[in-house]
Amino acid sequence: MRGFSDVGNIVLDFASAPPSAVKSIRQRDLLNTWLRLYAREQMAPAIWEYQPARLEEELSDLIYYTVDISEPTPRLTIQSEGTRISRAYGHTGKGVLLDDYIGPRLVPFVMPFYHECVARGLPVYSVADVDDIYGRVVAYERLLLPFQTEGKVCHVIASLKTFCEDGGFEIKNLMRGNDALPRPKLRAVIDRDLFHRAPGRIAAADVVEFAEQPGVTTEIVELN
Repeated sequence: MRGFSDVGNIVLDFASAPPSAVKSIRQRDLLNTWLRLYAREQMAPAIWEYQPARLEEELSDLIYYTVDISEPTPRLTIQSEGTRISRAYGHTGKGVLLDDYIGPRLVPFVMPFYHECVARGLPVYSVADVDDIYGRVVAYERLLLPFQTEGKVCHVIASLKTFCEDGGFEIKNLMRGNDALPRPKLRAVIDRDLFHRAPGRIAAADVVEFAEQPGVTTEIVELN
């Protein structure tokens, strides 16, 4: 299943993906916490319930938004932002509408991800390449997590990670420092396998065969 979102004349399509599509270990941890809450009633949790481990360590890469759905197009307002992300965009933006903060040039390449997240009530994950001011290619990984109250998405948390295979890069003005637009590598809605299995657990109905040992009869056990 694929979804579509548009801003202006640009239409973006979104692949269907499982949680394993998320590359960053830290982002996967954030997603797993969200999935544990989602699994109870198969809907996005309330933001006050969301308390992932080591949250303090992630705050510099997180942005919190409130969502106004009173208009046909949802409007997202920045409520907090990490210091690293502020440097990437060149200025802070608390209290500012997201589309105003990123500017008209980037709106068609950014806002569809947030609109898809709000419309579906599901995590949205993307990877794009951007160039720093010295021309080094930086992978920009974005994970959006929706949160609802009374059945309506009213908050979104964005986890934004940057990585350069060549090593160091300049994060200052990363999103504004040159004329090259982001080059998308992956756009996906996390809508498959929406559960979290603790590491080391064996799923129900898995078949386990114990290896045969001298003098011991081989036994097959089905776990239910």
